[in-house]
Amino acid sequence: MLEKAKQKLQTYYGYESFRKGQEQTILSVMTGKNTACIMPTGGGKSLCYQIPALLLEGTTLVISPLISLMKDQVDALSQLGIAATYINSSLSNEAIATRMKAAMEQRYKLLYIAPERLEASQFIHQLNRIKIPLVAVDEAHCISQWGHDFRPSYLYIDKMIQQLSSEPNIVALTATATPQVKEDICSRLSISSDSTVSTGFSRENLSFYVSKEADREKYLHQYVLKNKDEAGIVYASTRKEVNKLHERLSNIGIKVAKYHGGMSEKERTQEQERFLQDDVALMIATNAFGMGIDKSNIRYVIHYQIPKNMESYYQEAGRAGRDNLESECILLFSAQDIHIQRFLIEQSSNDEDRAHQELNKLQQMIDFCHIDGCLQAYILEYFGEQDPLPCGKCGNCQDDREKVEITKTAQMILSCMIRMGERFGKTLIAQVLTGSKSKKIRELHFHQLTTYGLLKNKSSKEVGELIDFLTSEGFIGVTSGAYPVLYVTNKGKEVLLNKVHVYRKESLKIHKIVEDNGLFEELRSLRKQLAEREGVPPFVIFSDETLREMCSKLPMNLEEFLEVKGIGEHKQQKYGDEFVTVISDYAAKEKAANSSNTEGKSHHETYEMLMDGLSIDEIAQKRGLALPTIENHILKSIDEGKTIDLEGYLSENDQELIQKAIDIVGTEKLKDMKEQLPEEISYFMIKLFLATAKERV
Repeated sequence: MLEKAKQKLQTYYGYESFRKGQEQTILSVMTGKNTACIMPTGGGKSLCYQIPALLLEGTTLVISPLISLMKDQVDALSQLGIAATYINSSLSNEAIATRMKAAMEQRYKLLYIAPERLEASQFIHQLNRIKIPLVAVDEAHCISQWGHDFRPSYLYIDKMIQQLSSEPNIVALTATATPQVKEDICSRLSISSDSTVSTGFSRENLSFYVSKEADREKYLHQYVLKNKDEAGIVYASTRKEVNKLHERLSNIGIKVAKYHGGMSEKERTQEQERFLQDDVALMIATNAFGMGIDKSNIRYVIHYQIPKNMESYYQEAGRAGRDNLESECILLFSAQDIHIQRFLIEQSSNDEDRAHQELNKLQQMIDFCHIDGCLQAYILEYFGEQDPLPCGKCGNCQDDREKVEITKTAQMILSCMIRMGERFGKTLIAQVLTGSKSKKIRELHFHQLTTYGLLKNKSSKEVGELIDFLTSEGFIGVTSGAYPVLYVTNKGKEVLLNKVHVYRKESLKIHKIVEDNGLFEELRSLRKQLAEREGVPPFVIFSDETLREMCSKLPMNLEEFLEVKGIGEHKQQKYGDEFVTVISDYAAKEKAANSSNTEGKSHHETYEMLMDGLSIDEIAQKRGLALPTIENHILKSIDEGKTIDLEGYLSENDQELIQKAIDIVGTEKLKDMKEQLPEEISYFMIKLFLATAKERV
């Protein structure tokens, strides 16, 4: 049985082996057991029912909560040469009738349906005319009232299964299940605890960060500009915030889409399609966006405000890196946002117990933002894992930022708040401290306070940022209500009494997630063209992971192309010629550029020009070669024993910084070294330092 499953995996999906948990789940399903599969987003849950569907006689029924997810899944299966379809409210009655007739004729291996269909007895009657060996319940946490996304229609699933004459097995799949939700899933769907496969919740390719930057908007702008070619999602708590960020990012030239409940269904669909089709790289959205979005090449998810609970956060953050490439998840924390979430919780729940439960979950999110330990370990413990090891890559595990003591400045701010009666907001407090001559300050006689103008060397914005920082650290509290005011907490009073000192870290570093690669960009462009031709999202053609592997393996014929991970026989036949052509042409151009025998223009000539005093830029211009090619010539010359004056390219300070980076992360991964260094130190400078190491010994 396992050999047949592996054969289907290789033939259709282009993978030689299963990921963790997939094999165990498939074997459980194929031996006739009701099975629960709990593995993180991007872990490959879909294969756990798609492979059995290919092996079992009949049509596997997949219950999926969102229209967009069904369409993406069916598009992807069609690209693999697997017969599948869906039934949902986006179709006309005529289209539904046609598809159901084809299903009754055994023309599909998988049929996706929305759970709401199960409420109609006529539909159940139609399902009984289809041979259904397996029912896959996707997003199974929706069945639990303790889950973060309870769907009442999911309660009809067990009743529907009992009415099916084919007596199908069940496989329930989810990425976010606390122990209580897991128990609910198994109880409602008659799944034994022995038939539960859980691979843990760790996402090893994700790096988590919590930023307490006072100027979140500035940080967001810088981050997006640095990673403008990569797909990302920014989540905001309110429609108003989404609209504001969308407008401001558009104004700085970023191609960006938006999505929230205040838009018409047509507008939401158009914006979602722009994002899925890679027409825009960035989506700004409320939490109304994303469930069921199967886009695999999202490189970062930023939460502009704190989410209401850990389940929502991990599900939304987990939309990054579904293709298993390195990706980032950043939460921009501000204490004021806590009140927005509390308000939303109180407004959305009439059940006092439910509201209390949600407020407790919010507190756990707040705790997450303040811990000093590993961020991913905190998440794993929340979902029931025992004593998880530190991930070694999150913002806390790698935090080497210097701390600057600001106790005296903090005392000035806190003292001013007390003298103002702790009855005002950030703006007025900042104005008093900076010595504003506004009419309101004079009317309130605040210009007579001893703290008036104590920080006149700073702008109101800078003081406001300091107030935000003190609030995020718990030295300042914020009242609830329509007009919240600031007050000094007990922790803040300890600062005034010199019992506690205040330190502020440097700003969180902004990383360029993906290194530039010319071939990857050409392959990405070809993928986009093919996706437009096929009418599907680009990631359905090939994932970024598969494109990266093409860049690494450089397949020059169809046989080698089939050896690339993620390429099955159907896609080899359909797309192989076009991709191999692009790869071959690129390799030929690179070979010509780097050839040491082409018209005498070799790395030796580059070295001679360097010795004549020409700069790297001048050499590149004179020889008509790309700058990276000239840099590689220099490195090759050094490797052959040639010497250069290192100080001409690296100052003593640069060399010290690179050596410190090596001491911290070693020399195995250039990216890890680069992230330790200022932006102005390039990869070439690092390689040059490493290449000349022998000379310095």
